[in-house]
Parts: sequence; C-alpha cells; structure tokens
Amino acid sequence: MNQSIKEILQQNFPTILDTGLVEGISEHGVYKEVEEGDLLMDIGAKISTIPMIVSGSVKVMREDEEGHEILLYYLSKGETCAMSLTCCMAYKRSEIRAVAQENVSMIVVPVEFMDEWMMYRDWRSFVMNTYRMRFEELLEALDSIAFLKMDERLLKYLDERSIKMNSKEIPMSHQEIAVDLNSSREVISRILKQMERKGIVKLGRNKIQLLT
Repeated sequence: MNQSIKEILQQNFPTILDTGLVEGISEHGVYKEVEEGDLLMDIGAKISTIPMIVSGSVKVMREDEEGHEILLYYLSKGETCAMSLTCCMAYKRSEIRAVAQENVSMIVVPVEFMDEWMMYRDWRSFVMNTYRMRFEELLEALDSIAFLKMDERLLKYLDERSIKMNSKEIPMSHQEIAVDLNSSREVISRILKQMERKGIVKLGRNKIQLLT
C-alpha cells in the first residue's frame, strides 16, 4: 500500500475529520486486503476488530434455526458493519457471517476503541448513520416483501446490486440470488429467463448483465 491511512480516510471517509479521531484511526487501524470468497467473520467468533470498507463488497448474513443463510445486507466503500458494532458494544460474540463478494480492501480498527472514540462527533455520526442506513434497508426489504411481486423484487435487487458495484454486469449465480431473496433457484431462473426474452437482462454463466 503506497497511501497512508490518513490519505485513505480522506478519500473514502470524507465525514471523518476530527483531528484526534483521524490520528487514533491512523495509529491503531490496520490496512488489510482480502480476496473474493474469503471469510471475514463467522457466527460465534469473538469480535476483535471493526471493518471500514475502502473498496469491494462484503456480504453479511445470519443463519436461521435450520442453518439456512439469510442475507442481511452488503457492505461497500465508505461503510462499516452495523451488526459488528452492535455485538461489540453489547460485549457479545458475532451473530453474523461476513464473506468478501469480490476482492476487498479495508481498514480494521480494534473494538476496544469504539467507546473511547464516541467522544468525537464525527465517529458518533458515522456509527449512527450506519444504523440509519441499515434500518432504511430493512424497511425497504419489508416493503418489497409486502407489496412487490417476485419479478419486481428481483429487478429491484439487480438494480441495487448494479448501483453498488458500479457495473451493469453482476457476477452472481441464480442460486446466490435465490438465497438473498429467500426464494428457490428454480423460481429465480424462470423469472430471469422471462426477463431475458423481454430484453431486460442478458444471462451468462454465473453472471447477469442488465440491459436497461
């Protein structure tokens, strides 16, 4: 890494400006890179660091009582993990599984500084905005389930993934999408094929290209 953590913060976390906070993250934070598919955090593990995503995408999931994975949200540039913050503030072990969806770079900061940094307005705002974004996503998910048909939910999902990844090509399998939408691969495949016939998407091997 050629850049300092201060420079990375300035470019990717522009709302973190308090000098003391910037110095604290620079002193105690560690720049880290992980590859697509790597496990960042697992259910039941002790949480020792909080990730601040610089680039790439991280999928955050929970498990139901039968061991099925349930999508909570994705992390992307400039974000951190709300569930990790919640668990470390409550002194609990991880309740989530986080997996890199693509190559990811991030700053990881030790959890022991979470309380101390709450004295800084910018850190408080960063934490509260993280919770706000996740709460709004939860409301959108509830609205989608309650009011949208599966084809509308799927198209909305693809649009959101495209925006997050800044690409019209989404490298995901039908099974991965089915898990995220709590559906079956057969249903998702059928709807995607209908979308392809309508000229909305172009299907490839483990990838979907949005044409609209």
